Amino acid sequence: MNTVYLDNSATTRVDDDVLKAMIPYFAESYGNASSIYKLGRDNRRAIEDAREKVAKILNCEPTEVYFTSGGSESDNMALKGIAHANRKKGNHIITSKIEHPAVLESCKQLEKEGFEVSYIGVDENGILNLEELKREIRPDTILISVMFVNNEIGTIQPIKEIGEIAKEHNIYFHTDAVQAVGTLRIDVKELNIDSLSLSAHKFYGPKGIGALYVKRGIPFENLIIGGHQERSKRAGTENVASIVGLGVAIEKAYKDLDKHNEKIKELRDYFFEEIEKRIPYIKINGDRQRRVPGNANISFRFIEGEGLLLNLDLKGICASSGSACTSGSLDPSHVLLAIGLPHEIAHGSLRIAIGKYNTKEEIDYTIESLVEIVERLRDMSPLWEEFIEKEGNK
Repeated sequence: MNTVYLDNSATTRVDDDVLKAMIPYFAESYGNASSIYKLGRDNRRAIEDAREKVAKILNCEPTEVYFTSGGSESDNMALKGIAHANRKKGNHIITSKIEHPAVLESCKQLEKEGFEVSYIGVDENGILNLEELKREIRPDTILISVMFVNNEIGTIQPIKEIGEIAKEHNIYFHTDAVQAVGTLRIDVKELNIDSLSLSAHKFYGPKGIGALYVKRGIPFENLIIGGHQERSKRAGTENVASIVGLGVAIEKAYKDLDKHNEKIKELRDYFFEEIEKRIPYIKINGDRQRRVPGNANISFRFIEGEGLLLNLDLKGICASSGSACTSGSLDPSHVLLAIGLPHEIAHGSLRIAIGKYNTKEEIDYTIESLVEIVERLRDMSPLWEEFIEKEGNK
């Protein structure tokens, strides 16, 4: 079998219609969108058309959408921008222990600047503790930032409830929705979301382009200064081709959302069912119900995740052991540790992320491969041998 790509939470292939829409802006419609001549004005209209598509999906105003280089920049722009602009109101920020590094590292940077940050825990399924959130709110709390969907275990957070708590206490609420946009329907007004980050390459758009929604009236400082692009909030010549691609990708994702989600969930549930049936001593991480359709995160006892991934790669299967942004680290996932997994089990985790292009044949091939690989790796493990011996002596 050719390459089986099952890492759609890390990135997705560009949809054919998205690529087709982008191509003219590389060589034909190449004008600078800030120019006043027709070649520039045409590109400005293309940008604003994409902005309107994003706004329609989120149920916000186009003027509340700012294009960025992706989810990490959007997170940095939201946290640092809102924190700096509202420092006179307070210097306390609340976030969760399982956020993406773009949020956690931004918080660490803000702590060095004198801000105080509370890190809220989660339960064994990765769901935020709302009571702990309420207890941490102080008179000087200015911002709450909680991700919509966790990038490793696929857990969907109680965003509406968090938004209501933030609104009740007059606190700004930002959500990293990078793993949610293109998979879940999101209405920022209904959910009381003041700021939201998204990234095109998670929903079959190009890499290197994202967007940040900030509700009108909320003050936030620039992360990048220079020119007056993006209504003077994000300097730099606009990446027209990628912005167009983002617009087409988000529009197409929501047009076919229910159809793709149904197919993806069916494949994911089949994968869970077969793996649980055929491989003993495993643990499915994350809430079984409150998770996005394509995510499957499983810990295999007595196996190192790195060895599992290398063996899958030899069979042409692309998967991950957690976040793509932390895959270079030998430390266990901070998300899996936060939900209570011991180090030795967290180290043996595998994340499968199914997308719209995957087939049942690919899932069957992956299941068969995993059964073979896990058995072989466990046979090589002294911990497995010791465990089996103890089980036999009971």
